[in-house]
Amino acid sequence: MSLSGKVAIVTGSGRGLGLAYARELARQGAAVVINDVDAEVAAEAVRTIGADGGKAAAVVAPVGSTEVAKQLVQAAVTEFGRLDILVTNAGILRDKSLLKMTDEDFDAVINVHLRGTFTCVREAFAYFKENGIAGRIITIGSPTGQRGNFGQTNYAAAKAGILGMVRTWALEMKKAGVTANGVIPVAATAMTKTVPYFQKAVEADERGEAMPAFFRHDLGFGTADDVSGLVAFLASDEAAGITGQAIGAGGDRLQLWTHPEAAATEYREGGWRYEDLVENFGPLFGSRLQSVGEEFLPLPEGLEPEAQPAPAQPAAAPVKVG
Repeated sequence: MSLSGKVAIVTGSGRGLGLAYARELARQGAAVVINDVDAEVAAEAVRTIGADGGKAAAVVAPVGSTEVAKQLVQAAVTEFGRLDILVTNAGILRDKSLLKMTDEDFDAVINVHLRGTFTCVREAFAYFKENGIAGRIITIGSPTGQRGNFGQTNYAAAKAGILGMVRTWALEMKKAGVTANGVIPVAATAMTKTVPYFQKAVEADERGEAMPAFFRHDLGFGTADDVSGLVAFLASDEAAGITGQAIGAGGDRLQLWTHPEAAATEYREGGWRYEDLVENFGPLFGSRLQSVGEEFLPLPEGLEPEAQPAPAQPAAAPVKVG
């Protein structure tokens, strides 16, 4: 097995995508530290990996603080003798449009996704460097961080920030032989279950059937297991030359995302004054402005979501006369 003798931490791995990553790492031979905020969920994940023939231990704690990051690394070393791989998957959602989003909504998401990634990676890299280990850092991004999405200011900021850190870490960790990459998953999750567009795909998955080819191929939308192979590959020795990348996985599709690059460039001797921009910006850049958000293809006939019955309306209150 390609990861035999390796030890991995996967944050937020009690269920969903994180558990799929942990199970695949274990299938490839790694011992895994499971992390979740729910003790029973974490224990069940450990039992599941054990039933698969793998080795796992659990740390029940919310990521974000340096103390929890230290606890995770220490658990890997105490339980399995070393640490080789960190997958920062833990996250929460507090979706609201901008004017409805509170400071608490914003801070909670940033703390778990962005700060949690930062503190865990800092602790893991310190261990790698001190012990001469060519470790693997695998962070989890999102199409929202790449393109934006309505109602997800906090989540978009966190996921875009994670990829910014990955590109920086790839530079800082290169001399130590440590790689840092971001994975952009597109898969059925608790969040996508609530989106009518994906109804037929999610229903097929829940029945244990293959998702329609339109979702898997045309949209690159699949199951958590469709992403886990990429995570295990990036954790392996075979991926030693891959760092600083954002790689998307979903359904039948694999994508290498570009880093932000200038889409168009123009020069004007003496610089660009306000009047110059008023006169020239439209002709020069108007047709080259960048789109935002994900644009989904029209659903083929037969894959449209079924109309949900309207909730029953309460009976009107009796009108008092006189």
